[in-house]
Amino acid sequence: MSTSPRVTRSGTDLAYIGRVLRVVSVADFKLKYADSALGYVWSVAKPLAYFAVLYAVFGRFFKLNLGFEHYPVYLLVGIVLWTFFLDTTNLSLFSFVGNGPLLKKLAFPRIILPVSATVTTLLTFGVNLLVLLFFIAADGIEPRAAWLAIPPLLVELYLFTLAVSVILATLLARMRDIGQVWEVGAQLLFYASPIIYPVGFLPHWAQAVAFANPFVQTMQDIRAVIVPQTEAITVADVYGSAAAYIVPLTTLAIVLLIAFLTYKHEEPYLAELT
Repeated sequence: MSTSPRVTRSGTDLAYIGRVLRVVSVADFKLKYADSALGYVWSVAKPLAYFAVLYAVFGRFFKLNLGFEHYPVYLLVGIVLWTFFLDTTNLSLFSFVGNGPLLKKLAFPRIILPVSATVTTLLTFGVNLLVLLFFIAADGIEPRAAWLAIPPLLVELYLFTLAVSVILATLLARMRDIGQVWEVGAQLLFYASPIIYPVGFLPHWAQAVAFANPFVQTMQDIRAVIVPQTEAITVADVYGSAAAYIVPLTTLAIVLLIAFLTYKHEEPYLAELT
């Protein structure tokens, strides 16, 4: 059975939880690039390498950039957001299984471990956003008031990513095959999401299915805000009404609920399972 977090007269010691979260997050971030010749440079080099290869193949060879103004920015937005989602879920996946001794020795809310993994990747994500801003400026795109919608969209993306991460980390503690399942699932999700290609390439029924995914919805909304053109289709365009945002938001609520219930059910057994 797990040990309860330290409690004071005023309830859970939030300062203690904050210290644990900070220590684990910083340790994860340093460990991620330990013994690496380029170190933190990889946090920028990785998405840029993806971008260079995908742009060369799909932009130049398959001519997706023809008649598609600002296609490089459109593509890079998708890659940066996907890199954050994938890195977070992959790092969080082993947050319980890889910290068995910590779970047995220290008293703290177990949820801190997957949350700390998201904090680690948020640091990298912040750097990648700065690189994205450089590309946006280089492409001649000027900031607009509509950009104020981006932070709430990033919060939505973070909540979805966190929920998926908690589900995966919790299930892996009991079923080790989840790692292989997610490896395949992430690949399928990448190609099923319009990261490389415009949404308009999909038949209408597939667009409706794709936009039930909060990742696709937030990605397309951010693209539409930065690059307001016909290729940046949003959920309102697909369903014909802004009220259709209830579809991805309902998916988000369901995934958050599943994450909460899964974690609450397994939390007392995490130390034993790891």
